Amino acid sequence: MTVSARDHGVYVNTPYAPQKVIFDFYFDEPQKINSGLHWLRSFLNPLMEEPYGYTPEELDIKVIIHGTEIVTLAKKNYKQYREAVERMRYYAAFGVQFKVCGLVMDEYGYTVKDFYRFVEVVPSAITELAHWQMQGYGLISPTIMQKKHAIKDIR
Repeated sequence: MTVSARDHGVYVNTPYAPQKVIFDFYFDEPQKINSGLHWLRSFLNPLMEEPYGYTPEELDIKVIIHGTEIVTLAKKNYKQYREAVERMRYYAAFGVQFKVCGLVMDEYGYTVKDFYRFVEVVPSAITELAHWQMQGYGLISPTIMQKKHAIKDIR
């Protein structure tokens, strides 16, 4: 058996270029949007910190919303989903675009006026996802699972 001189992992700073991505939010529970927004944060933070130091203007990020999480963006539900709304408002100030599927909007009985100013309504989430992928955007579809074990118990 050959043993390497280095017997531990190594941290690598991948040479990331400014990125353009589209997040596909389609969750079965409205509260899962908080975990989806954590994915967004996990994408943004490393790119904005050193050694990359990209500004929000150098990143092009869109979030397509077409699951039950649409209710978090209805102004009448602010009290219940305040934390998620404020996080989205914060990211929108950095240039992240939040887009709601018009078909789902209709299914839920909402109109454009039911949503916050930072929300754009598009005809269809599926056609929107295809459109932006054809423009070279990377697709990120967060998988939100139910946590069954505490990290300290399984590490």
